[in-house]
Amino acid sequence: MWCGSSVTAEPITIAALGDSLTQGYGLQPKDGFVPQLQRWLRDQGADVVLINAGVSGDTTTGGAARIDWTLTPDVDAMIVSLGGNDLLRGIDPALSRKNIDSILEASQSAGVSVLLVGMPAPPNYGPDYKNAFDSIFPELAEVYGVALFPSFMAGIGDGKNPAEMLQYLQDDGLHPNPEGVALIVEAMGPSVLDLISRVNNGG
Repeated sequence: MWCGSSVTAEPITIAALGDSLTQGYGLQPKDGFVPQLQRWLRDQGADVVLINAGVSGDTTTGGAARIDWTLTPDVDAMIVSLGGNDLLRGIDPALSRKNIDSILEASQSAGVSVLLVGMPAPPNYGPDYKNAFDSIFPELAEVYGVALFPSFMAGIGDGKNPAEMLQYLQDDGLHPNPEGVALIVEAMGPSVLDLISRVNNGG
């Protein structure tokens, strides 16, 4: 059972800023990423409220455009998981980097702790594109001193064995099914607990 380093009078509020993976596309509300993560965290003893700030189809540009109204005064921390739709559209990695940079800068200015979730590019765009895109997340995480989780889909294999992943995906082959979300939450959950500890410790 996880225990925070300090006891707070009110639950910590975490906004999950993302796209359809965060929003819970194709799933019953209770089966989406945010509700499943909320339950997982509470099972670990964390007093936390998650806000679903996922918008299906959103790019990093969309995330950057709505960051200011996502960072309401009651938000203590944020999970940032964007980039999948940038990849689907072949958006210039330089633009994606600029947008993620803007999101992290706004979060830092607001005093909000962040867990940045990576989104590795597929190899079909070529090595130059992949290297440029993949480097966005670890490099900006280091610049801003935020925690990094390597990939949203890490819990179900992240494409290294597509045949094995299929059982955890919906029919579109892109979005996780309820079982896939559960594995994603189990993989990412400890990093979110660390994020909560950072908030409790004033970081």
